[in-house]
Amino acid sequence: MQFGLMLRGNFARGDDMRARLEEHLEQVRLARDLGFASITKGSHYSTHPFQGFQQLPFLTRVAAEAPEMRLVAGIILLPLHKPLDLAEQLATIDIMSGGKLTVGVGLGYREVEFKAFGTSKKESLRRFNENLEAIRRLWSEEKVWMRGSHFELDGASCSTKPLQKPHPPIWIGANADGGIRRAGRLGLPWYINPHNRLDTIERQMELFREELDEAGHTPPQEIPMRREVFVAESREEALRLCGPYLKKKYDSYHQWGQDKAMPEGDNDFGVQLEELIEDRFILGSPDDVAGQITRLNRRLGVNHLIISLQWPGMPHALALDTMRLMAGEVFPRVWREVAVSETTDKETG
Repeated sequence: MQFGLMLRGNFARGDDMRARLEEHLEQVRLARDLGFASITKGSHYSTHPFQGFQQLPFLTRVAAEAPEMRLVAGIILLPLHKPLDLAEQLATIDIMSGGKLTVGVGLGYREVEFKAFGTSKKESLRRFNENLEAIRRLWSEEKVWMRGSHFELDGASCSTKPLQKPHPPIWIGANADGGIRRAGRLGLPWYINPHNRLDTIERQMELFREELDEAGHTPPQEIPMRREVFVAESREEALRLCGPYLKKKYDSYHQWGQDKAMPEGDNDFGVQLEELIEDRFILGSPDDVAGQITRLNRRLGVNHLIISLQWPGMPHALALDTMRLMAGEVFPRVWREVAVSETTDKETG
C-alpha cells in the first residue's frame, strides 16, 4: 500500500500566491520526509472564486523539491489539449523527474472550460480518444501520421521521448459508468474518484473488471484511488476541525456541476455535511481512518491511496498536523493490517 498527497490548491481571490506556493512546497518536503510515495496535482481552468497553480509547471517544480517521489498529473483534462503539445511536455517532465511521472487523463465536465478551449462536451469523448491514441503513438513511434477531428499529425514526431518505456503509466479518471468501462476496455488502471460513495464504487469496480475480462486484459497491478482524508484525536474533533472547509469545497463542486457527472442516486453534493460524508470521505481518529483505508484495500484492492487533506480556507498548519498523524499513526496500522491480510490470503489460497 502506497500513500500519496494531493495538492489541490484552492485559494481565495486576493490571497498571496507566492506565500501559498511556499506552503505547498513545505507540504511536499514534509511528505517526502514522512514516507509519502507520490505528489498529485489536479487541473482545472477558470476556477472562480478560487485561485490555484497550473498542473504541469507545478509538478516540474516539485520534481526539483522531491526528486525521489512519484509525480501524478491527476487528472489532465485531455479533450482541452492538442496531443503533440502534451506529448512533448509530459515527456520532458518524465525526464526531469528521473522517470517518475504518472499521467492521469479524463474528460472534464465544465462548460466554461470546454468553451474557452474551443470545444464542447459533445465533442469531448471523441477528442479524448483521439488525443490518447495520438499521445501514445507519439511516445512510441518515430513519426506519426494521423488525422483527428481537431489536429493533423503529418509525419509529426515527439521531440524527446519519455524516460519510462514504452511510456509513463496512464490512469483513466472517471466518475460515470461509461468512463469506467472505457478504462477496462483500454486495460488501463481506473483512477478511482474521491466523490462517489463506496457502494457506488463497488458496483463500478465490477463493471471495470467485466470490461477487462471481455477485452482480454490482465488486471492492472496498481489500483489507485483518491479520497478526502482528515485525521484527528477523535471523529468529533476531525469533523469540527475540517468540516467547514470540506463543505465549502463541495459547495463549489455543486455549483460547478461536478455531481451531475456522477451516477444517478449518487449525484447531489447540495446536501448537509453529515449526509455528504456518509460512506464517502475518510475522517476520524487514527484507528477510524486506518480501518477505513484497510477496508478499501480488502474490498476494492486499492493499493495507492492519494490523500486530499486541505480545502479552501483551511490553515496550512492544520494540514501539516494531519499529515504527521497520518504518517505517524495511520500508515503503520494500515501496513500491518494489509500485511496480515496478504499472509492470510496466501495461506488460504
